[in-house]
Amino acid sequence: MTIEYAIFGGGCFWCTEAVFKDVIGVESVESVYTGGRRPNPNYEQVCTGTTGHAEAIRVGFDPEKLTYGDLLDIHFVTHDPTQLNRQGNDVGTQYRSAIFPANEQQKADAEAAILRAQHDHSDPIVTSIEPLGEVYVAEGYHQNYWDGAGQQNRYCMAVIPPKLQKLRKSFAQRTKSLQQ
Repeated sequence: MTIEYAIFGGGCFWCTEAVFKDVIGVESVESVYTGGRRPNPNYEQVCTGTTGHAEAIRVGFDPEKLTYGDLLDIHFVTHDPTQLNRQGNDVGTQYRSAIFPANEQQKADAEAAILRAQHDHSDPIVTSIEPLGEVYVAEGYHQNYWDGAGQQNRYCMAVIPPKLQKLRKSFAQRTKSLQQ
């Protein structure tokens, strides 16, 4: 099996990770920092908003089961791409809506996905397409967060279930939890 990768920012990485882990064809999801200037940043540094990094996820997917374009469409449905440098109560450039394409084809697919998604929004989409630079894996306690500590985190309990509902409503045929 060949695995390809997609990297997206769409607010808190705990919340985006939970969504993509439920998608058929997704083999891995890692919380990462990318798009910034500081080498090897940590969570506290990224949270200041001064490093330039976004909280993002790196999605490993099987291109025989779903396409990069499919992942982009899911990304646009499960977060608000019209909010500049924020998602809900998470405010700062580290929570920006961003796509970090690995190659020119992914960049072209991202541009097409933004045009598709704009049809569903009256406000302009502000998702940026940024060069893929260094990617730093976030600290271990951020990985698989929803499956563990997230179930006791009030913030996660308020934000993640509605995102999962959007996923299951819009992409039922692509959702692991609905196919079991």
